[in-house]
Amino acid sequence: MKKRALFAGALAVPAAAGIWGAVIEPHLFTVRRHTLPILPAGAQSIRMLHVSDLHLAPWQKHRAAWVKALTRLEPDVVVNTGDNLSADIVPTVLDVFDGLLDVPGVFVLGSNDFFSPKAKNPATYLRSPSEVKHRTQPDLDVKALIRGFEARDEAVSNASTGDTPSSTRGWHFLDNAEATLTIRGTRIDFCGLGDSHIDRDRIQPSDGQGRGPDAFDYPHFDSEAGVKVGVTHAPYSRTLEAFTSAGADLIMTGHTHGGQIRVPFWGAPVTNCDLDRTRARGLFPYRKSLVEISAGLGFSPFSPVRFACRPEVSLLTLVPEV
Repeated sequence: MKKRALFAGALAVPAAAGIWGAVIEPHLFTVRRHTLPILPAGAQSIRMLHVSDLHLAPWQKHRAAWVKALTRLEPDVVVNTGDNLSADIVPTVLDVFDGLLDVPGVFVLGSNDFFSPKAKNPATYLRSPSEVKHRTQPDLDVKALIRGFEARDEAVSNASTGDTPSSTRGWHFLDNAEATLTIRGTRIDFCGLGDSHIDRDRIQPSDGQGRGPDAFDYPHFDSEAGVKVGVTHAPYSRTLEAFTSAGADLIMTGHTHGGQIRVPFWGAPVTNCDLDRTRARGLFPYRKSLVEISAGLGFSPFSPVRFACRPEVSLLTLVPEV
């Protein structure tokens, strides 16, 4: 009898963990908060909302509703670090972010904004980062996603009716591009790189003449900016090195899902990139920069589980340096 009870208990523990990771924890959305003293002296504080890895599928109504309600946080600026899609449902994703598109913001794309996920053995993630093979043309409507985030379709519609489009509506597209926003009196220079997970980053080292041997023609930040922020989807070491060498105060990424299935008191087994597993999520220093990695909100529909790694967005409060 005792042996049978022990055997039943041994089976119950993994079963309970499986139910928790597949049914309960994926719905326990949370806001991870950090205070970063990186603003110039005397500057007003800035609330920066970081959203990543939504991976939205048509049936995920709870996740969509939670993200749509993030306007309650009243951010001053929004940073979206990609992987918004798990299916070709661009209008649904744009509706989810509709309220936040009224907030100044920037965005980059991840591989799942171009290519729909494919079934694969989850154990392969333990050996090496995942790969997107044999697909050169996107099968998702990435162009519509970009237009929607930039609010270009709305501007065209307003122009056709003679209305004046809002100058504050929409976000700046940062795949291998830059944008400068003035938020609460502070000039923030954003510089973005495309998703290095699918080799869309365009890092351009400088020839070193007059700018030092570690300088870059791209990424390159405006020296007059109050804050310099690098943005990319996947935190591969080459992108972190490029941003910090260019003088980034803050680097914002996603992609890792925080490990997605974490071992309690030990952490993430993998990061799905070349960054070590202890840096799968959160805030940490990297040379002269701060790096903030969001564990994100979702997962591939072929790996629908999160364990000891709640889905999250980040709310960063930028304050003056002490």
